[in-house]
Amino acid sequence: MQTPWGDFPVSDAHTHFFSRRFFASLAAQMSADSDIVAGTLGWHLPPEDPAELARTWAAELDARGVARATLIASVPGDESSVLAAAAACPGRFFAGAMVNPLAENAAVAPGLQVVCLFPAMHRYSLHDERVAPLLDQAAARGCAVFVHCGVLTVGVRKKLGLPSPFDMRFSNPLDLHAIALRYPRIRFIVPHFGAGYFREALMLADLCPNVYLDTSSSNSWMRYEAFDLKTVFRRALDVVGAGRLLFGSDSSFFPRGWNYDIFEAQTRTLLDLGIAAADARLIFGENLERLVQET
Repeated sequence: MQTPWGDFPVSDAHTHFFSRRFFASLAAQMSADSDIVAGTLGWHLPPEDPAELARTWAAELDARGVARATLIASVPGDESSVLAAAAACPGRFFAGAMVNPLAENAAVAPGLQVVCLFPAMHRYSLHDERVAPLLDQAAARGCAVFVHCGVLTVGVRKKLGLPSPFDMRFSNPLDLHAIALRYPRIRFIVPHFGAGYFREALMLADLCPNVYLDTSSSNSWMRYEAFDLKTVFRRALDVVGAGRLLFGSDSSFFPRGWNYDIFEAQTRTLLDLGIAAADARLIFGENLERLVQET
């Protein structure tokens, strides 16, 4: 992709894969059909075959010049969809999936590259004994572990009138500190700069060299602080360095497709900060490629 620092491969660490099973899950909660859900949201209903949705994403990324992306299956139990997507476009996608450790028979599916934990959403502590088996499996299989911390709002649920009974007690990045130390071979990813727990996310990453921060979404949590995106990036670079920041767009649905506005805002901010081309290459792709390959 052509960037302000030159032409180099850009990889997106945070893209949601909203499969037909994702829509079916929402529809079941509404006692409605999936096409009703899609119509209410103004989104395209994806095809039944996740491989077709993968090819749609690949074409979208081609059009934007994005080399690779992590696709996150965004409802527990949907690992098969994202694994099928990755298989349909070899070398194009990293397979990530939401896993709920409290679910019966919760496990890390073979082939999964990123295990995504949402403690506040599923209402558990990272120190719950049911989390350890997943972390053991992730360590043994070389998976990265994404842990959502901070504010968690799901606009889809709001628009559909569905409740979001999340529990913010389980949102502090510092809950991950002892665990990251216990599993030094796992690369942990905290998205959205900690989503309101920025100070805590920086403390965690400063103390644990196996913790990475992703930059994804609009970072609307900044309204709780006297921050702007430039301040956030400057402080993150000062504490964590360019080598542990992962660009993410938080893209998710069609017809919007890949969220170029997020990329543009972040490139403009980093350009204003005067970062070197080598650091830009790390943040916008090389860190993700290395992280997934090394895990």
